[in-house]
Amino acid sequence: MATAVIAQHPRPDLAGEVRAGLYRPGQKELPSKYLYDEIGSALFEVISVLPEYGLTRADERLLHRHAANIVSRLKPRVLVAELGSGSGKKTRWLLEALARRQGTTTYCPIEISPTALARCESELGQIECLSIVGFERPYLDGLLAAVARRNEDDRLLVLFLGSTIGNFDRDAAERFLTEVRRILFPGDTLLLGTDLEKPLPQLLAAYDDAVGVTAAFNLNLLARINRELGADFDLQAFCHEARYNSEHRRVEMHLRSLRDQIVTIPRAGCAVPFLNGETIWTESSHKYRAEDISGMARRNGFRCDSQWIDTEWPFAESLLIAE
Repeated sequence: MATAVIAQHPRPDLAGEVRAGLYRPGQKELPSKYLYDEIGSALFEVISVLPEYGLTRADERLLHRHAANIVSRLKPRVLVAELGSGSGKKTRWLLEALARRQGTTTYCPIEISPTALARCESELGQIECLSIVGFERPYLDGLLAAVARRNEDDRLLVLFLGSTIGNFDRDAAERFLTEVRRILFPGDTLLLGTDLEKPLPQLLAAYDDAVGVTAAFNLNLLARINRELGADFDLQAFCHEARYNSEHRRVEMHLRSLRDQIVTIPRAGCAVPFLNGETIWTESSHKYRAEDISGMARRNGFRCDSQWIDTEWPFAESLLIAE
């Protein structure tokens, strides 16, 4: 049976980032990481099973079908660190395959959501020979903490699944991969999930479902600011909007103000004016082509060793080796 430890870390500066984002010239923004509080994480779990949102199922299909093949390409004695583990459900197949091959395996889920870490522990806690050491930290801080646990003979497998890399602007994604590579040793590996381009109606439906769960997920960000910072956002005065930016090949989620209004946020020390029709940009999901991945890997110190693609919902898992 698994053993589990959760390492706490000071919370990010919600107030400071909210204030900076809402006063940003030209386009108000809020960091997408704040979508995932306890309520947001639960809503995203619902989104992942909606018929319109095939990304999670594609991710899971690839991991289920190819876990043994992926593990066979790794060198012995692997320590696993997952950036943004969520509930850990889709990681089970990889961890079970590793445990069958090497026995005792250490798994380090890295999350800023304590709720997600608790769900991850619950989901994976019954796997034999698995030791879970969770880190409630931002990605790179958590990865550094996980690396500090490696033994001299360990290889590190970093999991960055679910196309989370798509939440970064393309330049920021490349910088992030460079930072990850600096933390790794040559021969360590990164399993990277990327959502691929697909027809526009299919893309937009995935981020604006008919039932309205994604809208509730997006609006919960304002509700969270109300709860944690004492703000007075009127959720009825904003609506969810998904749009496709063809120049940057990304789906954007926005919250549109339905009237002129001023929102006060006492614990952030600000009062923010909104014009009717003005939006807050809350999340991006960049879409890739399969052939993009090897070039992106090469530019940031990796080599693309293998790639698996789901054809039902175009999605890729790519195994990158640190050089």
